[in-house]
Amino acid sequence: MISKKTIPLLLLFLSSFSAFSQQKFTISGVISDASTNETMIGVNIYIPELKTGTTTNEYGFYSLTLPQGNYTLHIEYIGFQNLEEKIELRQNIKKNYKLSGSEQQLKEIVVTANKKSTDIKSTEMSVNKLSMATIKKMPVVMGEPDVLKSILLLPGVTNAGEGQGGFNVRGGGADQNLILLDEAIIFNSSHVFGFFSVFNPDAIKDLKLYKGGIPARYGGRASSVLDIYQKEGNSNSFHMNGGIGLISSRLLAEGPIVKDKGSFLIGGRASYAHLFLKLIDNANSAFFYDLNTKLNYKFNDNNSLYASGYFGRDFFNISKQFTNNYGNSTFNLRWNHLFSDRHFSNLSAIFSDYYYGLTFSQVGFDWRSGIKNFNLKYDFKYYLNDKIKLNYGANSLYYKFNPGTINPMDENSTINYKQLDKKNAWEPSVYLEAEHQASQKISFLYGVRFSMFYRLGASTVNLYENNQTVTFNDQLKIYEKGIPIGTKTYGYNDVITSFSNWEPRFATTYVLNDDSSIKASYNRMVQYLQLVSNTSSPTPLDIWTPSDQYIKPQIADQTAVGYFKNFKNDMYSLEVESFYKTVKNRLDYIDGADLVANNAIEQVILNGQLRAYGLELMLRKNSGKLNGWIAYTLSKSEQRTPGRTTNEPGINNGDWYKSGYHKLHNLAVTSNYSFNQKWTVSGNFIFQTGQPVTYPNGQYVYQGISVPSFDSRNKNTLPLYHHLDLSATYVPRPEKRKDWQSEWVFGIYNVYNRQNAASIRFQENEQTGANEAVRLSIFGIVPSVSYNFKF
Repeated sequence: MISKKTIPLLLLFLSSFSAFSQQKFTISGVISDASTNETMIGVNIYIPELKTGTTTNEYGFYSLTLPQGNYTLHIEYIGFQNLEEKIELRQNIKKNYKLSGSEQQLKEIVVTANKKSTDIKSTEMSVNKLSMATIKKMPVVMGEPDVLKSILLLPGVTNAGEGQGGFNVRGGGADQNLILLDEAIIFNSSHVFGFFSVFNPDAIKDLKLYKGGIPARYGGRASSVLDIYQKEGNSNSFHMNGGIGLISSRLLAEGPIVKDKGSFLIGGRASYAHLFLKLIDNANSAFFYDLNTKLNYKFNDNNSLYASGYFGRDFFNISKQFTNNYGNSTFNLRWNHLFSDRHFSNLSAIFSDYYYGLTFSQVGFDWRSGIKNFNLKYDFKYYLNDKIKLNYGANSLYYKFNPGTINPMDENSTINYKQLDKKNAWEPSVYLEAEHQASQKISFLYGVRFSMFYRLGASTVNLYENNQTVTFNDQLKIYEKGIPIGTKTYGYNDVITSFSNWEPRFATTYVLNDDSSIKASYNRMVQYLQLVSNTSSPTPLDIWTPSDQYIKPQIADQTAVGYFKNFKNDMYSLEVESFYKTVKNRLDYIDGADLVANNAIEQVILNGQLRAYGLELMLRKNSGKLNGWIAYTLSKSEQRTPGRTTNEPGINNGDWYKSGYHKLHNLAVTSNYSFNQKWTVSGNFIFQTGQPVTYPNGQYVYQGISVPSFDSRNKNTLPLYHHLDLSATYVPRPEKRKDWQSEWVFGIYNVYNRQNAASIRFQENEQTGANEAVRLSIFGIVPSVSYNFKF
């Protein structure tokens, strides 16, 4: 018979046994490319017995905490062979894996096929990833692979204009996109006014475009995030690769500093089309160059150091009378530290600089402007258990704005020195976010970002009666510049004004079955920097300015819902999403606004509203000799600036009008077909509604001068935009895996020579005297050939 004293001891034993039986252990490590030792981002690790898994972070680290037992570990990544391994989890395990792009057999590991199917179980939605192998096969203008041109083939993304380097996402402006290169902000993403992007395709490791459902670690822009990481360099052996094209060439070298511990990468590009102009005595020139570099060193399993940088410049010269140079410079020093097998951290110190210079010798004019920022950020990821992962961190950005410095070029210049008021700002933020797999059917991503913004001195600020920086002339029925009634001076780093905002983020996935799911997301984004521009796409002359007491931060709210499905054994994928987005405090300009060298920009702008909504579809063929996708977007983007009082009409009488980013229809088709190991052909077709514009609807004569009159804003559109591009890649010796390897890429951009309109201007015909519309087209048919190599 069991005594009463024995019962508590028995219960204690049983509870201890139960606790032991439920004991959990962690398997963690780093997944890298077997050929280069570079860590791999976004590798899927899956445990079928528990129907749970994880993905590697931006530095290839993964961690899974599971009950003790025997499991099958599946590792999958696009373009690499899948791995399957049996593991016995009886204690914490650190295990690194190396993935290979070729068939191989490893002890106790089974190699299987890999397809680029949609991840229906992830909470990620409104997110697109493109591999560099896919981007390099796409035909583009001038034959140069281009990151930014490739994302124009995705649903919800349109070009900012023919020949422009910017892009618009879900009806937002190009300035509302946060573009990051190794975590550093890129303020101007184009070379040669949009002909090329600043991203050297040979140096890029990974890119991801967030159109919605944006994680809490990102902030500062109202529309999207394009996150790009450079390669780390091959720590196994030294290699070089490059390409020679008709107007530009590139070369990249990488290799070990200390084998298997550290590596370097350095790459450069340069154009040389201007050299051919000199052969025909053409005094004009336009060229660019850029440099990418990266160093990394692994001290031990818990500590790694990275240093990366980018430097690029563009030069433009017209008959030595008008010269223009501009470009980005960035530097990032990062420290990865592993506190434990479940606690990862990354500390980054980042510098970014965008410079713009312009000289006009005919009037002796020298203009310089730019923006610099210094960023210190600390990000953490804690793998709480197999169901919950926590992301948290802090960020501190300090900005220095130079709106413009004007200098006389020489003693004969009629221009006087002028320095527009320099501006400073500080943007700190903190965030906390959880990835939560509530059950095998339902997953959540929820979190919040708290952002602050301080407009700082030294500065002299205009004061206005009733804070009305813009006045309304009731007699003429027009808006006019406000007249300052005084000024107030602030010392260095004095707080002029401040803002703070909560930015909640939420996403959820409900898995219908093994092949389909529905997803929904909501995010709020706050943008404290404003782009002052009267064009619909960013050009180098555009000026960034901080929010202040007159220019309010943009606040964007976006909701999206979608259906995702893989079918026919993952050969095809279907993604359908709808979205609705609103933006408060979107800048609008009064008629006749003067933006160049304006030291009181608040006198010509009003705060308006933006809304965009639409439906996106993407059908992909993931495998086989023929693969690619069809992307279609039906959407509207509208803007409104109502009057501040009942007596004011506002802009466009306060009515909604099409924004400069409105494209009702957007269709993109891309495909690749492999005839054999030597020949691959690719094609793109893009069809978009023309960009909104305002045409004159009449004219009147005043003192012998014809003056056009205009209808409501953006009532008209440019002609339909479309073109077909084709390319063919020839590999002379595909069997070669070592030493010199090469390929030829032949391309035709705009096969049927469509003269797409960049703009339409109206003028009087000198011979007939009649009014006529003149179309400006930048690209017709453009053939190209390039030779790529590596060794």
